[in-house]
Amino acid sequence: MTATTTNFHRARLVSALLVGTMLGGLAQPALAQQAAAAPATPAPVPAASEPAALAPARELGVIKSVNVAGSERLEPDTVRSYVKLAPGETYTREALDQALKDLYETELFADVQVRDDGSGNITLQVRENPVVNRIVLEGNKRLKSDKINPEIKLAPRQIFTRSKVRADVNRIIELYRRQGRFAATVEPKMVQLDQNRVDIIFEIHEGDKSKVRKINIIGNEKFSDGRLRGEMATKQTGITKIFSSGTSYDPDRMSYDQQKLRQYYLTQGYADFRVVSAVAELTPDKKDFIITYVVEEGQRYKFGDVDLESDIRDIKASTFKYLLPMHKGDWYNAKLVEDTVDSITEATGVFGFTPDVRPDFNRDKDELTMGVVFKINQSPRVYVERIDINGNTHTKDKVVRREFRLSEGDAFNSFKVKRSRDRIQSLGFFQDKFEVEQKPGSAPDRVVLEANVEEKSTGELQVSAGYSSLERFIVDLSIRERNFMGKGQELRAGVSYSTYSKSIELGFTEPYVFDKNIAVGVDLFRRDYNSFSFSGNDRNTTYEQTTTGFQIRAGVPLTEFITLATRYGLSYDKVALNKFTYYTDTDNDGVRDSCDPIIAGRYLCDAIGNRLTSSVGYSLVFDNLNNRIRPSRGQRAVFSQDFAGLGGKVRYIKSSVQATKYWGLGGGFIFSAGAEGGYIKGLGQDIRLVDRFYLGEPDMRGFGIRGVGPRVIRRFIDPQTGQFAETSNNNLTTDDALGGNTYYKGRLELEIPLGNGARELGLRPSIFMDVGAVFGVKKPALTAPENAGYPFLKDENGNYIPVIRNQLDSQGRQIYIVAAGQDNAGFTTLCAVGYSDSAKKPCVGGVPGVTNDKATNSISPFREDFVGDSAKPRLSVGFGVNWNSPFGPFRIDVAKALLKERGDNTKLFTFNVGTQF
Repeated sequence: MTATTTNFHRARLVSALLVGTMLGGLAQPALAQQAAAAPATPAPVPAASEPAALAPARELGVIKSVNVAGSERLEPDTVRSYVKLAPGETYTREALDQALKDLYETELFADVQVRDDGSGNITLQVRENPVVNRIVLEGNKRLKSDKINPEIKLAPRQIFTRSKVRADVNRIIELYRRQGRFAATVEPKMVQLDQNRVDIIFEIHEGDKSKVRKINIIGNEKFSDGRLRGEMATKQTGITKIFSSGTSYDPDRMSYDQQKLRQYYLTQGYADFRVVSAVAELTPDKKDFIITYVVEEGQRYKFGDVDLESDIRDIKASTFKYLLPMHKGDWYNAKLVEDTVDSITEATGVFGFTPDVRPDFNRDKDELTMGVVFKINQSPRVYVERIDINGNTHTKDKVVRREFRLSEGDAFNSFKVKRSRDRIQSLGFFQDKFEVEQKPGSAPDRVVLEANVEEKSTGELQVSAGYSSLERFIVDLSIRERNFMGKGQELRAGVSYSTYSKSIELGFTEPYVFDKNIAVGVDLFRRDYNSFSFSGNDRNTTYEQTTTGFQIRAGVPLTEFITLATRYGLSYDKVALNKFTYYTDTDNDGVRDSCDPIIAGRYLCDAIGNRLTSSVGYSLVFDNLNNRIRPSRGQRAVFSQDFAGLGGKVRYIKSSVQATKYWGLGGGFIFSAGAEGGYIKGLGQDIRLVDRFYLGEPDMRGFGIRGVGPRVIRRFIDPQTGQFAETSNNNLTTDDALGGNTYYKGRLELEIPLGNGARELGLRPSIFMDVGAVFGVKKPALTAPENAGYPFLKDENGNYIPVIRNQLDSQGRQIYIVAAGQDNAGFTTLCAVGYSDSAKKPCVGGVPGVTNDKATNSISPFREDFVGDSAKPRLSVGFGVNWNSPFGPFRIDVAKALLKERGDNTKLFTFNVGTQF
């Protein structure tokens, strides 16, 4: 008698592997709380037909031999080892049936037959499963092959089995579900090759992302659905959420949202709140989900008695009671309790303690109060056994290790661990979300600190061209390495060119000289700057400033958070005016020899000259920011003074103070407040125009460049009224900012988080308020009718007469106009007699006794007003967006000036492209 299976015949080379292996969609619309949606369970597909049931067991005889037929790769002894049949033993039909099952369970065979010739000779006829030649993925566009292949366990040169294919299909489906594509289907197919080999093809139909169409909340009475949805990471689809990645369905995010709901209610005093159920239903079209939460709010509690107790002898509870922000009668807030535990742990950690701070709760359900006693308990002393640093392939080990506030063998201190994390993260060499992991050591009182870093690029090569409302056309070439040779050193070089400024700078900083915590740096620079004023919408260059010099810097920490920075600088300034524009031949000797105050203004004529500045300065810096590059918590305060007068011609003392504080408000919101101010005092001399403080774009948004503070406005005659134009008439006025000796400025800003999609694009929007003023400059000598020396006379009709100046070329030579009656009449020339089109050619063609007319310039009558020297605050509000675009950083601001003074220049819209901000 022979027990056989039905052969698995294939009519085509390419065919579906098995009915029911194709997986897709979801079998059930409802998902239980905290359970991910699951695809329909495929119907079990037999590898081959099962043998018919045998008659009641009876012995068929004694086995004489067990033969194997059809095996190619497997040895016959290997095949025989899978069955419990051996020569000399009796056998039954059940034994033959079991042998058949045992062979199939190995998943090595596509077909098996067990034959009995009736004489005890058993033949195992097998057909081996094929060998996988290659794995092919088709149709995967949203999920790349390098993401899918590691999840596929079937590999080339392995034995093909249907169970492995089913498992791989399930894993691919799971990958797509994690991306929110619950409509994805995978159909496995195989292509038969020679030598019993096959190619496995997974045909993937990705489908669209499954969005969250609606979030329903049942049972909430105290808070609206919209308010609670705002606390969730999952968002409903809508036009306002086009940049949000939270609109796709994710079971893990759904579980996280339940925690967020509970956290929110606990911060509002609802200590008994719970989520009764959470169900996600897939819409019939399998495109969207509808999520429904059933909640039970419970009663609202208030704080009862709040106290602090200490079981540690050297820690007095009364010393730290100021850290308890809650009071009896306040609404209960679980987040406040957690923050208080952290604050007490951190505060005691500053003094070298590592206590175990635990809150004990006393709930009174009748009075609806929650009493809290914070207990500072003595925790077992734990020591740092070892500090491991992993992942730093470029950065030298000591660069990371020197930022640790703990050393091997020190007593463990959670505050110092947190501080070490912040310092390492502030280096800017590693991933943003860096943590120092704590692992058990070789003994219960030992701990291993492990810093698993992921290095990121620290070199920056920027070649950019752009346009900004401040600099007009910009070309910028810079190279910077913040971790030079992996030693933490900074090396930089840059060249910048724009319409109004040019610069070249070189710099080097060594943060740890001779492995000591002393930073030293040097900067070399050359800067050319053209100041300008506005006449209408046109810019007119006023003075030109060229500065060449160097600065040597050194810094040493005084405490963990306080650093003393010192510096010495030597620079040579050359301030000049364009002679062709602002110089005239005032004594009619044919030489452009002096600055004309009627054209330039006395204040600009007084500013020109060459001066050497030798200055020494220092700064006291307090800094406990959690991240110096993009902080979200902490504060930074700087007090600086610079003294100029160690040689050179410039003497002054300049003092300034700056302070900024950041608060992480949760949910990605970051609020910051900043204030600064400064004062400069001349030592036996007036403060130069170029040394004063200026305020405006981009520091004071809502105002133009140097748009705040003292200035001289030159008002010309309005031909329509015959009077001097009003200050607001930009077409008939020019405006020169003078700066001030004193300034102050404040800022409030809230950075608003966006979804992961916008965050990946580098978009960071914010709303802000700026306030400030600059003032305290000596009133300059003005050109005005009521002042002595007013140059404009009146005619017989009482109208002011323009001032006439000889017109000279750029070399100071008189320009003439060829007199009438001669060749080239009306042409300009440098010849007093005759004509020449070049200064290098002789004058020819003159008529005896006829001289050319001197060319002249007419200066229209004007008056100057000194305005804006006021300490009254200027105020602006607005919003802006930072964007780390592919072509360089981009900043756009829209701000409205709410408070301003006469003469201030306002500006609603500003942007910068291709330059750092």
